[in-house]
Amino acid sequence: MNIMVVRNDKLGDFITALPTLYVLKHYNPSNRIIALVAPLNRRLAESCDFIDEVVVDTGDDILELAFKIKQAQIDASVTLFSNTRVAIAQWIARIPVRIAPATKIAQFFYNRRITQRRSRVEMAEFEYNLELAKALFSDISLDFPTPLLHFEGSEEAYSDFCAEFAITKPVVAFHPGFGGSSDANWTLSEYVELVRIAEAEGNVDVVMTFGPDEEKLYEEAKEALCESRVVLYRSVGSVVDFAKLLSCFKLFISTSTGTYHLANAVGCETFTFFADTRFASALRWKSIGENQHHFMIPLNPQGRSEMFEKVKRELKNRLSSLS
Repeated sequence: MNIMVVRNDKLGDFITALPTLYVLKHYNPSNRIIALVAPLNRRLAESCDFIDEVVVDTGDDILELAFKIKQAQIDASVTLFSNTRVAIAQWIARIPVRIAPATKIAQFFYNRRITQRRSRVEMAEFEYNLELAKALFSDISLDFPTPLLHFEGSEEAYSDFCAEFAITKPVVAFHPGFGGSSDANWTLSEYVELVRIAEAEGNVDVVMTFGPDEEKLYEEAKEALCESRVVLYRSVGSVVDFAKLLSCFKLFISTSTGTYHLANAVGCETFTFFADTRFASALRWKSIGENQHHFMIPLNPQGRSEMFEKVKRELKNRLSSLS
C-alpha cells in the first residue's frame, strides 16, 4: 500500500510528524511511505529509513502539485497539516482514501475527516498526528522508539567539530535564535548570563549555535562574548549535518523552535523555553524524545524575572551533575 503523509511546513512541525511516519511503516513493512515535505526538510526526510520516497512541495500551483502526487500512485493519504491548496491537489490526484483533521474549508476535499479540536490542547502535536494514523488502521500500534533519529557518521562529524574548536569536554549548547517560530524567548543578554553560568562550572565546553540566517545575532553575540572561551558556531550545512552534532551534545538550551525538536529527536537532553499560554506551551509542543526540561516564560515582567532566576538555579544544578 502506498501511503502519503503530508506535513509540508516548518522543521519542528515536520519532526512532530516523524512518529506517524514510523508507525505507518512498521504497521506493515511492505507499506510504501511517501512524505510530502517543504524544501527545508527534504534532506532530513530522505535520511529516515522509515520513509521510502520524498515529494517536495516547492510552492507549485495546484495542478503542478497534483501531478507530482499523481506520479507517486498514492493509495491513501494522511494529511497532518492541511490547507485548501494541498487538499484540492490531492482531490485532483484522485487519491482513493484521503484523511485529514476536520478543519476549515479544506476538510471538504477529504473523504475521511477526523474531529480533533487541537485548540483545546488535550494532547501534544505529535500525539494528535499519531491519532490520525488510527483512521487508516484502527489496530495500529502508536509506539515508537526514542531517540527516533539516528545518522551514520555522527561520531566522525562530532570528532571533526571537536578538533576544529579544541573541544575536550562534554558540550552544552545554547541557541539564542528562534527562527520566527517561537512565542517567547530570553534576550541575547539573558542568554549571555546563562552562558556565563555554564562557563563558570568548568566541567563542560560551551557552544552557542546560530542558524544560517542569523548572521546579525551571531555578530551581536560575538561582540558580547569577545573575551570568552565560548565557541560561536554558525550552522551553514544541511539540517542533517547539524543533527549529527546535536546527537553528540550533552545539553541543548533554546526556545521552542525547530532546533529544539531536532535536538530532542536525536537524543540530546533539552532545556526549552515556551510562552506561558496553553496553545504555545509544552503541553502542545513538547518534542518526541526524552530528557526534556520545560520552562514557561510569563508575559509580566515580575513573573519573567522570577522564571529566569529559576532557570539559572536549575541550570546550575544540572551542570554540576554533567561529566
